[in-house]
Amino acid sequence: MSTRLAKFTIGQVVRHRVYPFRGVIFDVDPEFANTEEYWLSIPEHIRPHKEQPFYHLLAENDDSAYVAYVSEQNLLPDDTGQPVGHPQASLIFDKFDEGQYRLRPGIGH
Repeated sequence: MSTRLAKFTIGQVVRHRVYPFRGVIFDVDPEFANTEEYWLSIPEHIRPHKEQPFYHLLAENDDSAYVAYVSEQNLLPDDTGQPVGHPQASLIFDKFDEGQYRLRPGIGH
């Protein structure tokens, strides 16, 4: 099995293709690496395949901030140029410039 390269990068701001939220990527799994329970909780008609990158996001919508785990096929680049308002973003990232966050020194993938 060949390794697929991730389309998005750590620190990139993205938005969900279907649901109204956006977030900053703080980790990437080369393929699905969550629990089977989580997998089965995704409605079958929109459940993505497991053999693609999955992204950990500090996500936000109009009501809350949370951590999301999203397949690559369900993400799009966020073109607003705005930072996310997630309260944990400043713990992982130290700078936001030109639509991209930079990891704090000492924090690695």
